[in-house]
Amino acid sequence: MSDNKDVDNNAREPVLSPVDRVSEMLFGLFMALTFTGAVSVAEEGREQIRTLFLTALGCNLAWGLVDAVMYLVRTLAERGRLITLARSVQAARDAEAGCKLIENSLSQAASRLLTATEIEAVRKRILAMVSVPERPTLKRQDLLAALAIFLIVVASTFPVVLPFLLIHDVGTAKNLSRAIALAMLFFGGLARGRYAGHVSWKVGFSMAGLGTGLVLAINALGG
Repeated sequence: MSDNKDVDNNAREPVLSPVDRVSEMLFGLFMALTFTGAVSVAEEGREQIRTLFLTALGCNLAWGLVDAVMYLVRTLAERGRLITLARSVQAARDAEAGCKLIENSLSQAASRLLTATEIEAVRKRILAMVSVPERPTLKRQDLLAALAIFLIVVASTFPVVLPFLLIHDVGTAKNLSRAIALAMLFFGGLARGRYAGHVSWKVGFSMAGLGTGLVLAINALGG
């Protein structure tokens, strides 16, 4: 945090990490599954299938927009928190108080990793800042990240609803849709587990199992 640019840009990563991308894809999938699981009510004709597709797409459009906006809100909130922290450290009565403020702002995992010497080094960097931004701002990368969130959530709808538009037999389309969804859940969990350092295939099967449980729950509720 050598200058105000550090405070403004490091509050939240502007580019989506692999976990962020996979999480958004899984979120969109679960949203789409809540509609495809209820396809039995639309077995009367192709017009009902088209309505299902439009409803699922509209829902993910709405939630993709909400998720993108909330990403920007979280970004501003986190940057505002860092700005407040920087000002508080600079105004602290002594070095001990400044270090305590920094330590309290850290997560439990981070606080266990940093030594007192390292926290003091952070405090000195904050004190060396020429100025602190008046308020948090959004950057172009943040807007691109929000757009990526929106597109991922919306795009995840298509693989699980297209079988209903391309296959006339609703039962076959429903089974294919579920198979595609479970495969996407498995590979999404695989990627997430690999990135997080866990046994990736276990995470993949866990996500697929979660999707299976969701489909069973929807069927039990009349889907």
